[in-house]
Amino acid sequence: MINEKINKLRKQFKKYGIDGYVVPKNDEFFSEYTNKDRLKYISNFTGSAGYAIILKKKCYLFVDGRYSIQAKIESGKNFKIIDYTKIINTNIFKNLNLGIDPTLFTSKQIKNFFLKNNKITFIEKNLIDNFFKFQDKKKPPFYSLDKKITGEGHKKKILKITSYLKKSNCDYLFVTAPENISWLLNIRGYDNPTSPITNSFLIISKNRNIFLIVEKYKTTRLINEKKLNKKQIIDPKKISNFFNTLKSGNILIDEKTCSLFLEKLLKKRFNVVKQEDPIYFLKAIKNNVEINNMIKTHIIDGVALTKFIYWLKNKTKFNITEVDAQNKLEKFRKKNSKYLFPSFQTIAGSGKNGAIVHYRAKKNSTKLLKKNEIFLCDSGGQYKFGTTDVTRTICFNNQNKKIKNIFTNVLKGHIAVVKTDLNKKKTGKLIDIEARKFLKKDGLNYNHGTGHGVGFFLNVHEGPQAISKQNSVKIQSGMILSNEPGYYKQGKFGIRIENLVYACKVGRNLIFKNLTLAPIEKDLINYNLLTKKERDYIFDYHLEVYSKLSPYLNKKEKRWLASFI
Repeated sequence: MINEKINKLRKQFKKYGIDGYVVPKNDEFFSEYTNKDRLKYISNFTGSAGYAIILKKKCYLFVDGRYSIQAKIESGKNFKIIDYTKIINTNIFKNLNLGIDPTLFTSKQIKNFFLKNNKITFIEKNLIDNFFKFQDKKKPPFYSLDKKITGEGHKKKILKITSYLKKSNCDYLFVTAPENISWLLNIRGYDNPTSPITNSFLIISKNRNIFLIVEKYKTTRLINEKKLNKKQIIDPKKISNFFNTLKSGNILIDEKTCSLFLEKLLKKRFNVVKQEDPIYFLKAIKNNVEINNMIKTHIIDGVALTKFIYWLKNKTKFNITEVDAQNKLEKFRKKNSKYLFPSFQTIAGSGKNGAIVHYRAKKNSTKLLKKNEIFLCDSGGQYKFGTTDVTRTICFNNQNKKIKNIFTNVLKGHIAVVKTDLNKKKTGKLIDIEARKFLKKDGLNYNHGTGHGVGFFLNVHEGPQAISKQNSVKIQSGMILSNEPGYYKQGKFGIRIENLVYACKVGRNLIFKNLTLAPIEKDLINYNLLTKKERDYIFDYHLEVYSKLSPYLNKKEKRWLASFI
């Protein structure tokens, strides 16, 4: 089947005079998760990032360290899997002419990845779309969030942007990241499978004029409530004509999400200024209302996850698959009316599948859980006023000392992150060192970042802040991040412990506080490796979990949860 698709793609090469074609993961909105997943279609690869490059005789798939094992399993028969970082210096495509859809790449991506030793041909009609039509069901209209949920009205947010434009000597901001538009206008939608973002583009002028570029049917509610008027809604098919109606000047674009196609259109009319969209940083710092709503959300989510862990660990007949487990967790979440849908597809891996960092169990390939194996479950939910993401590694009987020691060193790194003195270690790259140091003493490590930024009822992965080797963004009060060190032994097991945390001021000190509330597997801890402070942390954390979740648990669940204290 994959070979047939590749052949259909290759048959078009002669017409466009190209030697190969590049297929990215993203759609024209550069979203991590998309309904129009051309990369999955052409390669079978289901990860959230990567590039496929199909040549006349060979196929290549570039992925990062999170997906090296997964890519070989899903795509290895038809594609040569190469580490993502090597795409910059590779000579594989030397003197070749590669075809690219300019709506799916930024000029920065093309310059960094595809212009070193080869030529580029821009083909505006996507070559996969020429022979495969993705289902594009009509989505419901966008809707507004109440100020009780967002904590700040959209007009106040717009004033922040116009003030920024004036200081930056810019006449316009062109917003191309849908999550930034959702935040700015306090709106949400149904365009993404796991996030309530609103697929659209937006122009805001320094004089507070706003134009939303989106299909008109999606704006009926916004017009009815007078958030926008009909003249402010621009049909995407008429975007070029619309640009020509605006007075020329300096327009700021985000170099990470403004496609080459749109950049070229803008250059015909404006002086383009490339920077990071200022909304990213404003959105990253949550206000008190957002933080309080996230706290409430995590109590609801913690109850569901705790009930699930209790159910799983106390099953008498152990005849469930990974898919059964993830479906059961979804049922627990659905019991609360505030729950909407998953914030990403659940990762539920038993034994060797846990070693695949972003493993996805499927009905036709799911594995039975075994009592002698450890089980990694990474899941999250979108609720009406918050987003969650949590990983727990669970065991069902006594594990060997080696596994317990690794789990404990992962836990020590997890504790080191949440206990970071943010007055001294102010950036993600400094915190990342703390998370890895206990594993590294034993010559172990993990091939992913320690933490990502998280949106408020938006994307589960949002920057600019992160806990990783490269991230130098200063952590500030109100920022939410994940804390998820791990370790993966290929073909054997995977371990990860993840909580969401938020930065807050206590007196003069900036510290992390936990949002996630769910028990950490005590049967995998080697307490001899822990300091008194670390043991005290685990006691205090489980005491907080019990005090906040126990009112929502039955007697058996309460008694079991109390045993963690």
